[in-house]
Amino acid sequence: MIIENPTVLVLSILLGLLIALFFYRQKNAHSKLPPGPRPLPIIGNLHMLDLDRPYQTLHQLSKQYGPVYTIQLGLEKVVILCSYEAIKDALVNHADEFSGRPGVPLFDDIVKGHGVAFSTGENWKVMRRFTLSTLRDFGMGKKTIENKISEESDFLVQKFRSYKGEPFNNILIINAAVANIIISVLLSKRFDYEDPTLVKLLKIINENTGISGGTMAVLYNTYPTLMKWFTSVKNTMNKNVEEMHAFIRETFTNQKRELDVNDQRNLIDAFLVKQQEEKPNPELYFTNENLIMLVNDLFEAGMETTSTTLRWGLLLMMKYPEIQKKVQNEIEKVIGSAEPQATHRKELPYTDAVIHEIQRFGNIAPTSLPHATTQDVNFRGYLLPKGTHVIPLLTSVHFDKDNFKKADEFYPEHFLDSSGNFVKKEVFIPFSMGKRSCAGENLAKMELFLFFTRLLQNFTFQAPPGETLDLTPVIGLTASPMPHKICALPRV
Repeated sequence: MIIENPTVLVLSILLGLLIALFFYRQKNAHSKLPPGPRPLPIIGNLHMLDLDRPYQTLHQLSKQYGPVYTIQLGLEKVVILCSYEAIKDALVNHADEFSGRPGVPLFDDIVKGHGVAFSTGENWKVMRRFTLSTLRDFGMGKKTIENKISEESDFLVQKFRSYKGEPFNNILIINAAVANIIISVLLSKRFDYEDPTLVKLLKIINENTGISGGTMAVLYNTYPTLMKWFTSVKNTMNKNVEEMHAFIRETFTNQKRELDVNDQRNLIDAFLVKQQEEKPNPELYFTNENLIMLVNDLFEAGMETTSTTLRWGLLLMMKYPEIQKKVQNEIEKVIGSAEPQATHRKELPYTDAVIHEIQRFGNIAPTSLPHATTQDVNFRGYLLPKGTHVIPLLTSVHFDKDNFKKADEFYPEHFLDSSGNFVKKEVFIPFSMGKRSCAGENLAKMELFLFFTRLLQNFTFQAPPGETLDLTPVIGLTASPMPHKICALPRV
């Protein structure tokens, strides 16, 4: 429905704002939120934000208002956590109280409370427990998944070799390689990199990732009633999600026909078995809707952040060839031409430090996903009511010069001691912390190490002649490198 009468539109907007203002005042009547910049009527502090890179503005504001402060987006007050100590205090020391998810208008009627990423309450607890236990059952952190990553690394190396040192864009190739690992857990198969179905799914994920963190998404989430009349962002998201969900629905429908309870091949099989076992009651969790959204969540999360980190890694190796050479020398000395294995990590301290620095400097998840308080909570002298929107600003930790002395530079020595030994840092939290931390953290760490070492073992990466390497990120739901081409020169 489109409102054509401008008077009706204006009155509708004003009425919506008045209703929202009423409920906003009711919600905050008994709160004592941290101080922050003074908001303007209706827009709050939206005018202060760089909407292309809001995390930078939020970080700057913490220097004036401290590590815990409140900012207002439209009519909603949001608490920002801006230091390692503040984030740990909330997400670890008050883990249960900060384990919720706020409503996100762009996603709400897509998610509808299902899956694991944006669900809440008991549904989230059941889906997360199932996800963690099933990922372990199907090899996360074990030799079985390591073998799959090594096999996929072979395909990736072959694909890179096929370009014979000529320039190419690596986005879809690396996306496909990483996606095949989580697909093996979800579906027990792998796709060729040019497979039309895989290419279509990857393009859907890439487009939605870009949309959901962009300026229009910020405005949509701030003024959903108003913005739905002026932007197609929601329609594009919905169309993409429908295509993704249709693929998932067809996949599990086919698997259900040949399901063998005694031979569970993958996560979907395991879910379908749970579905059969679940006794009918008013609160069913192993539903088709939860399965669709869970597979969607794991597919996107299992591909996007790891592949983006790898692309940052290759870009940074091109930008800093002396660091690339040191990595290659260490790999050559320790592994030679043998197949890299997870056990080699401890023998490759410099390579390990470089991978950690790629994650820190690449800043793939500047703000983490938003949290919400699950109950009224006293936190650092403030009273946050149930449902308070909370943003843990991971950028503030990884670019704090008290934590990393050359925070604005790519400096692998952040993770090395004076003797060249790897140093594990408590303040390194790219997977966030607490009960909402990344469920696939161990899988992602293994993927990053094995893919990166295999690629650096086989290739030297250079920029195409005459091309300038730009480290400015493209901001979506994650921060990814700007589109660029690479040259992979074979070493062996």
